[in-house]
Amino acid sequence: MPTDSRMPKFLQSYGYDLILGSVAAIYVVMAPYTKVEESFNVQSMHDILYHRHHLSSYDHLEFPGVVPRTFIGAFIVSFIASPVVSVISWLGFPKICSLVAVNLAYGNWLKGNFYSALSFLIFATVIFRCDVMLLLGPIGIELLLTKSISFWKALKYCVGTAVVAVGLTISVDSIMWKKFVWPEFEVFWFNSILNRSSDWGLLNQTHSVHWYFTSALPRSLLVAYPLSLLGTLLDRRVPFLILPVLSFVMLYSKLPHKELRFIISSVPMLNLSAAVAASRIYNNRKKTIWKLVNMVMLALFAISAGCTVVTFMASYNNYPSGHALKRLHQMSHPANVAGEEWVHIDTFGAMNGISRFCEDAFPWRYSKEEEIVVEELQNRNFTYLVNEHPAVDGYKCLFSEEGFDRLKLRRGFPPIVLVKRAKVYVHRNIKKEDHLRKKWPGC
Repeated sequence: MPTDSRMPKFLQSYGYDLILGSVAAIYVVMAPYTKVEESFNVQSMHDILYHRHHLSSYDHLEFPGVVPRTFIGAFIVSFIASPVVSVISWLGFPKICSLVAVNLAYGNWLKGNFYSALSFLIFATVIFRCDVMLLLGPIGIELLLTKSISFWKALKYCVGTAVVAVGLTISVDSIMWKKFVWPEFEVFWFNSILNRSSDWGLLNQTHSVHWYFTSALPRSLLVAYPLSLLGTLLDRRVPFLILPVLSFVMLYSKLPHKELRFIISSVPMLNLSAAVAASRIYNNRKKTIWKLVNMVMLALFAISAGCTVVTFMASYNNYPSGHALKRLHQMSHPANVAGEEWVHIDTFGAMNGISRFCEDAFPWRYSKEEEIVVEELQNRNFTYLVNEHPAVDGYKCLFSEEGFDRLKLRRGFPPIVLVKRAKVYVHRNIKKEDHLRKKWPGC
């Protein structure tokens, strides 16, 4: 940020950091819900913070998923967040506020601490994501070829870190899963050796080999994508950082099932390259050709800002189940009810915004029992249903919650609008007395 004698010294030093932090905070506050991809760690953090040593109440024992995942990341985040969560609980705020409350390898790589960078990558591979080895390999090979590290010293660091990481994950996760387990090894064996990734139920998300480069990265980086490519040409230090990342993306491109989250760790380095290019263009803007390039870059920034607003609104409307449950809690306040108010959440609801952080205290109780056919729900004693069905026998539809459906181009302003449609419905058991006797919007 340009220095200004009239500007407080704090803002001169941390102005951009404050802007970036504010943007991140807005996203977290406005879209605090989670999809199924993040559900394990979110549920784990909830259970660690609220159930603590009562393992029998933990969500993963009832819904274990296809393969075990590690608790270490959830423990670290929960430990940091626990003081804030304690205050939130003491003040009586809803648990969703707790949810509001590591790029260490890249940081050490940029600082020239190559052995520490390798250690962090080993740690991440063994404990969190076995596929990080696809990033570890290119970075390690490049460091060896450029003689930035010694092979034997690197081997010592990597083996030592791997032994400690394996011991840590087996010790912690065997206790949490109540069996001897190394979660990431089971993930590697399940996906790579047995080739059973289709059991995740996501096999239909297959894309062409170039999808990451021609669709995922352009949509996530916007103007930073062409700038990142330009940055590799304008600064000779950048290719050293970008080539391993691009190799990582290319290796991942061989898998038919593709999602942006698989290669999201490449985005920070690509953004760094884009920032180098933007800085070079801005600093040379007094020259004729660079002045033109700077004007084009500023125009692209404006377009990117507009696209970001649109995608932000899409994200905000992409968690209909979370919004529906929050709306139910706000519209129905059964404080004087003697019995429990049971809410059944179907699979669609659990996958589109509802986590345990969304749950309220007594008299609310929740069920995520799976494989209940719609016709069977009328024979159960649930008070409310949150599901994807507009009509259920034995229940009255109280209201529906719209979710993001698609983008639509039109003439006029704004040129792009969000199209929403009803995706989640909240029903009440007609056999249960409505203590509020209020008029619900209906469906």
